[in-house]
Parts: sequence; C-alpha cells; structure tokens
Amino acid sequence: MKKYTHFIITMAVAIVIVASSGCKKNFIETNTDPNGITNALPQQLLGPALVNTVSYNMLRSRTLNNELMQVTVDLGDSEGRIFRYDIRNSAADYTWNGWYSQLVNFKDIYKVASVAPNYNESYMGISLICQSWVISMLTDTYGDVPFSQAGSARDSLNYTPKFDRQRDIYLDIFNKLEEANTRLAKGSNVTSGNGDPVFGGNAAKWRKFGNTLYLRLLMRLSGKAEVSAQCIAKIKEIIETRATDYPLMASNDDSAVLKWTGTNFLTSPFVGNAVGNVRAQDFRATPIAEFFINNLITWNDPRLFVQNRWSIAPFQGAFAGVPSGYAPGQGITGKSYFYATDSNFPTTLMSEPLMGNIMNYPELQFILAEAAAKGWISTPAENYYKSGITAGINFWLPTYTVNIDAYLTAADIVWNNNATLDQKMEMIHVQKYYSMFYTDFQQWFEYRRTGHPVLPKGNGLRNNGVMPARLTYPVYVQSANPTNYRAAVAAQGTDAINTQVWWQKP
Repeated sequence: MKKYTHFIITMAVAIVIVASSGCKKNFIETNTDPNGITNALPQQLLGPALVNTVSYNMLRSRTLNNELMQVTVDLGDSEGRIFRYDIRNSAADYTWNGWYSQLVNFKDIYKVASVAPNYNESYMGISLICQSWVISMLTDTYGDVPFSQAGSARDSLNYTPKFDRQRDIYLDIFNKLEEANTRLAKGSNVTSGNGDPVFGGNAAKWRKFGNTLYLRLLMRLSGKAEVSAQCIAKIKEIIETRATDYPLMASNDDSAVLKWTGTNFLTSPFVGNAVGNVRAQDFRATPIAEFFINNLITWNDPRLFVQNRWSIAPFQGAFAGVPSGYAPGQGITGKSYFYATDSNFPTTLMSEPLMGNIMNYPELQFILAEAAAKGWISTPAENYYKSGITAGINFWLPTYTVNIDAYLTAADIVWNNNATLDQKMEMIHVQKYYSMFYTDFQQWFEYRRTGHPVLPKGNGLRNNGVMPARLTYPVYVQSANPTNYRAAVAAQGTDAINTQVWWQKP
C-alpha cells in the first residue's frame, strides 16, 4: 500500500534553503499524493501514518533506547557505542525526520475531517491524540522544537519555523487531549480494518487511549515546580473526581498496539518493511544486557521461560547477559566470555504482533501506583502495583494464570508500605521498565524523570557516566534554519546531550 507522506515540509525540510546551500543528503525524500489532500479520506491517511510512526519507534528503540537503558548491548570497542553514552550527532536525524513527516500527516487528518463532505468528530479526536503522541516524543527527545509552525510550508511558505518552548508545547498538548476527549465522547465509530490498524475504528478505545496518554504526560511534568500543583490536581481529577468524564484503559484489551499481521503494509519493520528490513543475524547480534535478564531470572519470571513470546534463548542451558558500559578492550581481554555465553532475544520477536506497542494497560497501572504512593489518589498503591505486574505478564502471555501473591513472594518483590518513597519508586519503576519494552523511548524518558530503575554503571561509560538528557538537533538544522536554531540554543542551553530539557530542570 502506498504510504501517504504528501508534500511534507517541516523545519527539517527547507528545500529552498538547501538548494542554495547544497546540503541535501540529510533531508527527507518527499512524496506528493497525485490526487492531492483534498481528495484523500481520513482513513486513507491514518493507517500509513500510524504504521510509519511505529516503525520509526521500533527501529530507534532497538538501537538507541535499548542501549541506553540496558536492554541490550551492541558489542564492540569502536567509537559511537551508545551503551557507553557515546552518541554521534547523526543519531538525531532519523526520528526527527520521521516523526515530523508523520506529524504533518496526522495534522492533515484533522484538516480533512473538519470540513464537509468528510466532517467527522471521531477522526478529529484521533488526529489530536496522534499529534499529541508524536510531538510529545519529539519534545521529550530534543527539548524545544518547532511545533506551532511545523509543517506549514505547504500553506504559508514558511520554511523556517520557530522553535516552541517545551512548556508551551506541553500546554498545547494538554489542550489537544482535552478537545480529543470531548470530540470522541460525541463521535461514533469510524472505519474498520486496515484504515485503523490500532483500534479498528473503535472511537471509545481511542478515547481511553487519549486520556491514558494524558496521564503519562501529566506525570512527566508532575515534578516541575511551576506546574506541579496543576498537574497533580488534573491527575486526581482524571482518576477520581471526574473519572466518568475521562475513561481510561480498563484491561489489556484496551492497550494501544499496532499489531503486525504480516500482510500488506502491516509488516513489521524488522522483517521487510521499506522503513527498516533488519536481518535476522543483525537482530541476534546484540545480546541482552545483564540488568534486563538478571531481574527476570531472579523473579523466575514466566515471560523469560514460557514459549512463544520472549522465549529468550539460553546458552549451554543457562542465561547470561552482557554487563552494559564495559570499557573498550575489556570484552576481548578481561571478559572474553561476552562473545561466547550471552543470551539473545528470539528472532520470533521480529514479526511479533505485540512489538508495535504505543501505550499499554500495564504502564497505566504503574502510573496509578506512583500517583497512589505519592498520596495524590486514595486507592492503595499496592493494588495498582499488583495489577500492573499481573497485566504485564498477561500482556505477553494472555492465557497464563498469574498467582500474583505467590509470584511476588517467591521473587522477593512484595509491596512494602513501610518503605521510603524512593524505595517504592524503585519497586514501581523497575516493573514499569518491563511494561515499556520496545515502547519508543519511554524507558529513557522515565529514567530521566525519576532516576529509576537504578542502573549499574560500567567502568567504560563516557560522558562522565551521566545518562544523556536529550539528543542534539540534527546538524543540518543549523544551516537550514540558523536564526531560529540559535534562538532555541540561547533559550534552552548548549546544543549538547547533557543540556536538560525544561521538565528536567529544577
């Protein structure tokens, strides 16, 4: 199926400027729908935009998030090994280009659905949710980014959009999610089948996802002093005081997952999608990190042992992970076993339908557990903690019977009401970490927000052993949009991986 990317000109695609500078290789190759957007239906735009976005997320989750967050280790002693916090500037380009291209497509859905003869409040709400999802990933990755003027070149010929401040971006996201909730409450089901590969046109499930996403993003700002009180009040409102007005995911069946069927354009980017096409030997070439696998071993977690999902392959009858952050040379001399006795994720994950995760019900339960542990809502945190772990296991193993109390006792991770808040956050977030497996960069975002789960630090880490706080802007942005780039750097701070984004700063 043709992917509708249309005449996309974002901040990253300043064709006029690039033509004069000769800097072409880093820009997105654009395709224009020959029929024009005025003849495209929302259902023709939605499916390809969702597939492309999730594909970008999965591919970069594998190479960036998983390396930073000790899911895998890309073995080697060369420069640019992300598991050592050694990130090349070129790492910034892929998601910037991909996310902006799809952000414009999601905006186009709103435009088409807001006028006759295609007026449809449900599609307008879906568009607002998808826009919020994409721009949240952009701003959480880079900080201040173009938003209000992004993708406006086609209509306004503005090839150099301004960078919006992250605070303003988040406030706009919250407004969009409020509008989406209202529109979807009034709207009806939309299309079915491939037109909506996430919820099959079910407006109620989209509404639940939008409100659950709202909680994720409110929680992200909850520690920022200047907006903390408002965010906490809204969290309580959504969960308790106005719960009927903000329906949330109620089970794993409500999870936002683009399930790869292997047919037509619903083919995983790991097995032949034009966006990725990762070879099986490459997928297996990055072994699992010690942190990721050792917890599962300690807990005797069924996701590690039960077949047909993770089913991690043991080496000579045992499981072995690679210590992340090891120093160059250590893997060859002092610890040559790195190359011989490591476990890998099975290649069955390359076509696994659940790998297209956008946001799931277990993540919501851990958001609720954190809110409860901090005293913002009345339900005991233990309830959500248990529910999150149970749902996390059943998300991957739907027919597996979880005896949660027996599991927690055997794994020595029983909830402790007498623990300190920091200890409770570690209990919650180490479980949340597994719920966000291959969910774009969410593990990294949450670690930057909370410092949890506590990750071991190898002696080969660069960047003074400090977890990178952001990705730098693509290099070509400096020449494509120099004035606004310099203004963004002046406002946010040096364009470096250690410059904290707004919500990270005290």
